[in-house]
Amino acid sequence: MSGYRRYLTLGVFAAAMGILEAIVVVYLRQLYYPAGFAFPTVPIPPAMLSVEIIREAATIVMLACAGLLAGRDARERLAYFLFAFGAWDIWYYAGLRYFLGWPPSLLTWDVLFLIPVTWLGPVLAPVLCALTMVLFSLRAAPPGEKAPRPAIAPAQWGLMGLGACLVFCTFVQDYAALIIRNGFLPDFFGLAGNERFLLLASSYVPASYNWPLFAAGEALVLAGIFLFARNGLPARAE
Repeated sequence: MSGYRRYLTLGVFAAAMGILEAIVVVYLRQLYYPAGFAFPTVPIPPAMLSVEIIREAATIVMLACAGLLAGRDARERLAYFLFAFGAWDIWYYAGLRYFLGWPPSLLTWDVLFLIPVTWLGPVLAPVLCALTMVLFSLRAAPPGEKAPRPAIAPAQWGLMGLGACLVFCTFVQDYAALIIRNGFLPDFFGLAGNERFLLLASSYVPASYNWPLFAAGEALVLAGIFLFARNGLPARAE
């Protein structure tokens, strides 16, 4: 299968998964937010939260398996996984917009993920991350059969890894601070069943997002992509 067909197949798979994920959220919001999703959130029973965490973990496993099956080596597998992940996230929000008319704005806050703690952020942030994943994938594993595959130096991996860590911090810093501030750190792995923590977390209303740190992280990732992509460009004639 050519690179173009791999990306097309992965794109269709990711779109189907994203729409399916959106439909699951439609059901959940009908149960817990019939008047519409908003902060503070509704306290979710610990058993149901555990089910949600397992569902999210299963989603990542499915996307990873798609990347493993599509790629021929470790680098391609990573690229295809990130492409599927990014496309899935974009289609997920497109599905929510179609089914629920939500989010009303890209700056609307959302609960993004639950592993290892709750991720929070405006919708625009994960969408930008998803687009960056797709960009990385297309440059790291170019679809054209004769397209040169640029080498990625350790320093460029380091730039992208550091940038990804900074972006990750912007998503989890609110709940991480909540955990530490209220002394839940020793019971970190039991938070999903800690009713006191769940009540406290459900009452939390995010006030501001750390856009400067997010921008710094994105800049580092994009710089790494630019630097390694430049390695694959044909040399100019003198």
